[in-house]
This record gives sequence, C-alpha cells and structure tokens, in this order.
Amino acid sequence: MSKPLIIGKYEVKYPLIQGGMGVRISGGSLAGHVARCGGVGIIAAAGIALNSGFYTEYNYVQADIDGLKAELIKAYKIAPDGIIGVNVMVALSDFELLVKAAIEGGAKIIICGAGLPMTLPGLTAHAPDVALVPIVSSVRAAQLIAKKWDKGYNRFPDAVVVEDPDTAGGHLGEKLENIGTGDYDQYATVRGVKEYFRSEYGKNIPVIAAGGVWDRHDLLQALEQGADGVQMASRFVTTVECDASDEFKQMYIDCRKEDIGLIMSPAGLPGRAILTNQEDIVLYDQLNDTLCSTGCLKKCSYKESGERFCIVKALDRAQRGDVKTGLVFCGSNAWKADRMTTVQEVFDELFAEEMVVETEEAA
Repeated sequence: MSKPLIIGKYEVKYPLIQGGMGVRISGGSLAGHVARCGGVGIIAAAGIALNSGFYTEYNYVQADIDGLKAELIKAYKIAPDGIIGVNVMVALSDFELLVKAAIEGGAKIIICGAGLPMTLPGLTAHAPDVALVPIVSSVRAAQLIAKKWDKGYNRFPDAVVVEDPDTAGGHLGEKLENIGTGDYDQYATVRGVKEYFRSEYGKNIPVIAAGGVWDRHDLLQALEQGADGVQMASRFVTTVECDASDEFKQMYIDCRKEDIGLIMSPAGLPGRAILTNQEDIVLYDQLNDTLCSTGCLKKCSYKESGERFCIVKALDRAQRGDVKTGLVFCGSNAWKADRMTTVQEVFDELFAEEMVVETEEAA
C-alpha cells in the first residue's frame, strides 16, 4: 500500500509525479488530468513556444513564456485544486525566464534536470511556497546541490528525483559510455540520497524514483526499495489526454523493445528514443538547410556548427504528427504500450487497492 506524498507545503493523494516531456508532449491537458486524478501533473517548459499559437519565428523567448502560462491556465481549468508543476531544463537558454513564468502562472512545484539547478532558490526566493525539486542520478550531484543551496540561500530541496539513466526517456544526466553497463544501482542511489540529507542535515527529504516505472509492480518495488514516490512519463503518452499527436502515440504502441535506444543530442547529452527513423531525422535538416531560429539551448552543436540536427524542431514535428522525420523520445518500457487508454484508467490500475480502502473508509 502506498501513502500520500508530501512535497513542501503540498500533500499529494497518490505518490506519483507525471514526468515532464518536452515540446508539448506533457502540456496542460495531460498535467491537468493527472492532477485531477490525485497525482502531480507536470508541464514541460522546453520548447513550449512551438505549436502554441504564440510563436512567429521571431519571438521564441516571449512565446515560450506566453505558451507556458497558457498551459498552466489550461491545467488549472481541468484541476482547479490540483498539484500542478513545471519541469524546466537547466540547459535551456531561457531557463531563468521560464522559472519566473512558472511562478507567475501559478506552478506549485518546479522540477529541474539536464544540469544542476544551483541558482534555483535565488530565482524563486520571492515565492517561498513553490516547492523546488532537482533531478539527479548520483548522490554526489545531490550533495553538490544541497551544499550550494544551504550555504547560498539557506534552502534545501523539497524533494529529489533520482533518475535511472538505464531506463529513463529523453535527455539523460549521464555520459553515454556509462549507460547500460549494469553498474548503476538506482535504488542504492535513492537510499544514499535519503541517508545523506538525514545524516548531514537531519532532514527527511522525499526521494522520488524515475525511470522504468510502468505498472503497479514497479511502483510497489520502488516504495519497498526506499523511494517515497515514483515519476512516470512514458506510461501516460498513450492516454487520450496526452498532448501529443495520435501519430506520436501510435509510435509507442507499434514499437518493439529493440527499436528503443540512445542518441546523442546536440545538447551534448545522450537521450533515449525510438530509433527507427534516425536517418530521416538528420536528413531532414540537411535537405532543408534548417536554420537555428530559436536558440533554445545554452549549448547546442547544431546551433554552433550545424552538427547532428535541430532537436527542438525534430521534437516539434513528432508532436504535430510527422513521425517520419520527427524525434520520438521515450523510456525503455515504451514498447509495453499496447493500446490507447485514459489517465484515470492508469491511476485505477496503479492504485486500485488504495481506492478500495478509501471507498470503505468513506462508507
């Protein structure tokens, strides 16, 4: 049996955070419905300007801000009292502006990965009720964040997400050569992070396991291994409420286990995706002389030298339905998707026993 999850000042009915999936895969619709069902709904800020109605090729940064706020409004219309947050990648050029926009839009939680969010407490000092949650893959990374936040801002994370690079989808916080070697132990890292905060600072910081969580068995295993909750992303892609195109969702349903693998992103990070169209992704930018019109990443080999491909536009094409030349990020278990479902059905499967107890108690 699972227990509610406490993150800062917020109590989440079920110990589940819906993972942020960039370029409008997890927008206001998915986040709102997850929050309405009793989890933490997360809007991904990365590339949210694209396909937003605000972007005109010349105003990417402002469109990012406007697009993010619009998705927060959409999510809160679905779940007025829900716990809704924003995932903002540290690697984004407009990281600071998106953090500010998230707060202005009413986000209750800010989750940051793809880099260590060393300055996050300073950016959010005017909004102390907003919970701050870094994503790490090692105890060392959690230590670096804790020491910087404590010394510089007298602040600690309200929770920490420990992401397993061997199973998580999208951009991964580990070197390519270290992924899939069998050396990484996610739950040893979960327990190590918890013990660090407990022994060093006397704080019981919730630690969330991310990567490879698909069903109730995975959820219970994570809780048994010391996690306070789980973060799930890929499982929610094949729901009616997910903001991705039907073609994007069908890629999950059709893919085989062997179709999923690693790419090197122009951001300098490895990423996990469906690789059946990898050549067409790169070829698209070569044939069309695609220009970097967004400057979305602080560091990008395509922006700097034309190497690899324009990742934000490749992700945007897939989100809109062009899965021939678009990039489809996913976790290692995406091949397990075999049908379209709903967010509520996912929660029913994950938390059936908890729901029975709640019904009995209400009676």
